[in-house]
Amino acid sequence: MTDKIGVGIIGANPNRGWAKSAHIPALSALPQYEIRAISTSQQETAIAASKQFNVSLAFDNHVELVTHPEVDLVVVAVKVAYHHELVTAAIAAGKHIYCEWPLGNGLAEAIELADLARRKNICTAIGLQGRAAPAVNQIRDLIAQGYVGTVVSTSLIVSDKYPSDVIDSANVYMLDSQNGANLLTVHTGHYADVVTYCLGEFRELNATLATQRTQVKIVDTGESIPATAPDQIAVNGTLHSGAIASLHIRGGRSRGTNLLWEINGTEGDLLVTGDTGHTYMLDVVLQGAQGQEKALSLIPVPNKYRWVPPETPKGSAFNVAQVYARLAQDILQGTKTCAGFDEAVVRHQMLNAIQIAANSGTKQAYKVDF
Repeated sequence: MTDKIGVGIIGANPNRGWAKSAHIPALSALPQYEIRAISTSQQETAIAASKQFNVSLAFDNHVELVTHPEVDLVVVAVKVAYHHELVTAAIAAGKHIYCEWPLGNGLAEAIELADLARRKNICTAIGLQGRAAPAVNQIRDLIAQGYVGTVVSTSLIVSDKYPSDVIDSANVYMLDSQNGANLLTVHTGHYADVVTYCLGEFRELNATLATQRTQVKIVDTGESIPATAPDQIAVNGTLHSGAIASLHIRGGRSRGTNLLWEINGTEGDLLVTGDTGHTYMLDVVLQGAQGQEKALSLIPVPNKYRWVPPETPKGSAFNVAQVYARLAQDILQGTKTCAGFDEAVVRHQMLNAIQIAANSGTKQAYKVDF
C-alpha cells in the first residue's frame, strides 16, 4: 500500500446509482483515498465512467479489478443478488471491502461472507451509514451519559418513498421479495440499525408484515406490475435494557409524518424529526428536554461528531464519507471503529427474526454475538 488507500469500485455507473451519488463524492473528499479502478458489466460503460470520474483503470469484469495490485479496497455497490459472488472474489484476493447493505441475499449468505472475511483477517465495512451520522452518535452518547435517565420506551415512525403506488423502472426490483432488496431488507435494516446502535438490541420481538399495494404502476412505461415485497412493517418488543420499542416502516411518502423517532426516559426525552424517512442519509433535527423542563429545545450537534473535512458534500455522500473516514483508520492503524460484516450479520439475524415472527405470529429472539 502506498501513502493512499487505492480503491476499486464495482458498479460505478456513469449515469446513475449509489456509487455516483454517494461513494465517489465521499471518497473524493477524503485525502486518505484514491479511486484507481472501476468495473461495470460492459466495457463501454466502464470506460465512460473512468473518463467521467477521472479514474485510470476501467474493467468490464470484477476479477481484474479485485486482483489488481493497485487496488487495496474493493467497494461493492451493485444489486444485492450479486453481493455474494463479488464479495467472495474480493475476500479471496485478500482485499479490504466496503459492501453496500444488505451484505447478502438472506442470513445464510451474510454469515458465510462474514466468516470468510474473518478468516482472511481483512478490514470490512458495511453500508449501514446511519450509525456514522453525527446526530446519531450524539444521541448514542446522550443516552450513555444519562440525558434521559433510564430509557423506558422508544417509538419510530418513518415513511419511505418506495414502494408506493408508483415506481420508476430503475427501482422495480424492490417490488420482488426474492431479490433481497425491499422495504424490509434494505430500509428496515437501516432504521433498525440506528435504533439498536443507540439503545441496544431487542431481547424479543413481534412483527407484522403486509403488502397493501399489490399492483404498482411504473411511471416511465405506464405498465402495472404485481408487488410481493411488504410495504408495511410493524415491529414491537422489548430491548435487552428492558425498554419497550416499536418501529413502523411505511412504504410511500406521507403528507403528515415522514420521520419521527422519540426516546422517553425517567429523566428526559429526545425527539428526532426529518422531512424524509432517510435518517441514514440526510440531516435530521434533534430536540430534547430533561428534568423540570416543560418543552423540547433544539440540541445542536457538536463538530466532534463530524469526522470528515468541512468541504465534504452534504446529502447522500456525507454519512458514507463518515464511514470511509473510520474505515481508513481501521485499515491504516489496525483499529476496529467502523461497522463491518460481523455487525451486518447481527442486523440480518434481526431481519430473519422479524420475518419468522410475522410468519408464525410468535415472539422471536436473535443472536447478537458473532
